[in-house]
Order: sequence, then structure tokens, then C-alpha cells
Amino acid sequence: MRVPARVISAGVTAPIVAIDGPAGAGKSTVARQLARRLGFTIIDTGAIYRSVALAARRAAVDWEDDEGLRRLLDAGLDITFRDDRVLLRGEDVTDAIRAPEMSRGASVVSARPIVRQKLLQLQRDLGRASPRGSVLEGRDIGTVVFPDADVKFFLTASDEARAQRRHAELMERGVSVPLSEVLADQRRRDRDDSERSIAPLRAASDAIVVDTTGFELDEVVERCFREATERLKHLNFGQP
Repeated sequence: MRVPARVISAGVTAPIVAIDGPAGAGKSTVARQLARRLGFTIIDTGAIYRSVALAARRAAVDWEDDEGLRRLLDAGLDITFRDDRVLLRGEDVTDAIRAPEMSRGASVVSARPIVRQKLLQLQRDLGRASPRGSVLEGRDIGTVVFPDADVKFFLTASDEARAQRRHAELMERGVSVPLSEVLADQRRRDRDDSERSIAPLRAASDAIVVDTTGFELDEVVERCFREATERLKHLNFGQP
């Protein structure tokens, strides 16, 4: 089932659906499939931070070098999305930014105030750019980027389930990493994301919390789809 696009009247903004949660909870897959079913644009904010980490590494800028990161961002990175692909200055970096090292780098740079300041408006602009609506996934979409989002989800799962998903994903890409290392790295990222002083990872007070442990992601998508369409009714979603 696909919901028809809602006509946005003058002065009314298109709907925003926020999906937050820790690594491995299924955010990316659920966000993509939910956006497709709603007819919305998908914005992967985690990919933006990963792209910053990749650009910094290529420019020999330390991930904790605030001044270097400022110069890098001021020069412009030109991060864009094309379907499920991520482009950095026109180069497809979708696979490069998914390497374990870039996962760590994204966690580090996302904790730097200068990076969050510089990217906040970009994320908001991307989210508002779609005339039909957007699904944004990340760590602080419902708490910082779009605290007034029409629908908010917080996906979570057990440490072991999340690590197993991430491990399987890496193996599919030909990256051989012990499961124990994936789990340890994930727990380190969880700690860093939850304890950082700027926009820590947490569920918004009005978010729908979904534990994906033991569920197929298709089942999670279906639940989120039902919840989203129900909450979007007050916007006359799908009405002429």
C-alpha cells in the first residue's frame, strides 16, 4: 500500500517524520522503506556526519580539531542524496562511509559543537525541501533537529541483536570483523553518543519507542507505517 501525496496548502509545511535510535536498531532500513511507502523523501543524517568524517580524514584534519573542521565545513562539502546513494562533491561515497572507521569518525565529529552547529541548518533545509514530506533518521532528529516533527519514532534493540545485524551487514560487504569487535565498538559508540554534552542520544518525550529485538524489519516498518498514517490524519494526509 502506498499513501497518495498530500496537497500542501499555502502556509502549511510538508510533514516531517523523525526516526532516532542507536546503531544497529534498524533505523536506516526502516526509514527507507517507510519513506517509500509514504511517498516521502528519505534524509539519512548519519550519512552526513559520516561524510564529514571521511572528508576530514582525506584532508588530514583530525576529527577533534575544531578549527580544522570549521575550515573544512566553511569551504563546503556539497553532500547530496540520490536515491539510496550518498554523494560527496559529486563522488559516490555510500560504501566508503559505511566502513567501521567512518562509524567511529562519525561518532567523534558529531560530538563537536562546531560540526553540529554547521550541519543543523543543512539538515533542516534538506528535511523541508521535499514538497510531499520527509523521513529523517539519526540520533537527535526528534529532540534537536525537528523537535516539532509530526511523528517521532525511537528504535532500539538489545546490544547483541544490534551487533549481529551490523556484523552481517559488514560480512555482506566483504568486511571481515569479529563479532566481538563489532559489539565492543558499538557499545563504545553508544556510550559516546549518550554521554556527549551536545545533543546526546535519547528518546524524545513524545516519541513512539519501538524495540526491534526479535522482529523482522518488515514487521517494524508495518507498525511504523500504521502509527505514522494514523498520526498524520490531522494534516488531512492524502486528501485533495
